[in-house]
Order: sequence, then C-alpha cells, then structure tokens
Amino acid sequence: MRKVLVFQHVANEILGTLNPALKQQGLRIRYVNFERDPNATPSIDKYNGLIVLGGYMGVYEADQYTHIKTEMKLIEEALKKDVPVLGICLGAQILAHVLGSEVRKAPEKEMGWYDIELTTAGENAPLLSHFKKTEKIFQMHGDTFDIPKSCEHLAQSKLCRAQAFSYGRKAYGLQFHLEVDEAMISRWLNNPRNQQDIESSGEKVSAEQMKSDTVKYLQNSLNLSQQTFQKFINLFEMKERPIVLKSK
Repeated sequence: MRKVLVFQHVANEILGTLNPALKQQGLRIRYVNFERDPNATPSIDKYNGLIVLGGYMGVYEADQYTHIKTEMKLIEEALKKDVPVLGICLGAQILAHVLGSEVRKAPEKEMGWYDIELTTAGENAPLLSHFKKTEKIFQMHGDTFDIPKSCEHLAQSKLCRAQAFSYGRKAYGLQFHLEVDEAMISRWLNNPRNQQDIESSGEKVSAEQMKSDTVKYLQNSLNLSQQTFQKFINLFEMKERPIVLKSK
C-alpha cells in the first residue's frame, strides 16, 4: 500500500481537501503532529510522498521551534530520494529555505481571497496547467521569500511574488491555500490569532468580506484543488514488490 507522510504544525492547519483526495486513491496517511510532539524524529523511508502543512511560526524561528530543523533535514532527504514533496504556506517556506532562500516577514499580510497570476512557467507546469492565467485563491500568511535559483517560478500576486514554485518534477511549494473548504475557513476566522491579525490590518481586510468572497470563489477553488491534488498524487510511485515463488 502506498503511504504519505504529513507534517502538521497547528491543530487548525489540516489536509482539508487533500484528505479525501489521498484516501480515494487508497493512500495510507501518517501524521506527524509537531505541536503535540515537537521532538518527533520521523523517517521518510518507505513513504511515497511528503506533505508539509502550514503554521503560524516562521522559518527564522527555528531555534525556538526546533522541529523546523528536523523538517528541513527530512525534506532535503526526500528531495535526494526523489520522493514527491508538497509544501503549503509554511511548508512552502521551509522547502524554499532548504533550497537556499531566506524566509522573512512580508511588508503586508495576505488574508482572504486574492488574485494569483501564473507565470509562463506556471502555465506550462503539469501541476497547474488546468488553472486560468489568473485565479482567485485563499491566502492566510505574513511571511514571504525569494524563489530559489534552482526552481521554476510558477505564480505570483500583487502582494507576494513567491506564490508557487517547483523543484525538479516532483517538488512543489504553494504559498496559497488550495486545500481549504468552507469549514476550514470558518475555523480560521474564529481563531483568536487570526482575528487579531485581521483587526490589526485596519480596514484592509475584514472577516465579513472574507465570508462574502468565500461564497463567490470557494466552488472554483474546490474544483482547482481536486485536479491539482490528483496530479500531485499521480507523482507517487508504487514500489514493486519482489515476486516470491512458492516451493513445490
């Protein structure tokens, strides 16, 4: 059976629409919850894919959140072994750092539904080839980074140039949250940390606007996520088992 390893950092950052996509393909999911066990030392061996989810901490806080250093080593190992890697939000930032980029606080936080625009490379990238040139996607982040020199730049927004990138054929970083569904967005808007960020933005964003925009844009996002995540899962390779001949 194919297996996928998932790094989780906080309770409300979950697989979302990735969960049914993985299960429909018969994949066994193993979570490593670093919020519960920051000293966990998982192994990438025997896994067909690695997914690294979001979180409120920053890559530059690795001395405080030491599990980030553990994740960096495992992501580097996965890349060397050609294991498919998908980093979402914080996960994309950790992946970018592993590939040589510095992660830093963004001048302005992106919270809510924003236009992302594909680059020429993004339009030709297998993972995003079903996207229109511009799509409305949900965002919830305050950090950013430069696209690593070894990577293809796939998407950008007005506030954040580094929205998506790829490394080789099997590693992708997505700053945006394509995995969200209505329940996830509702939980995020009820989260005290996110509420504080929204309030501190002044009138730039509001929970009411996010709820209104969710009604408009969620269904298209769900359609995009279904196709995107299926393409990522297709990168997983089933390892052939040796044939054992029965003795006569």
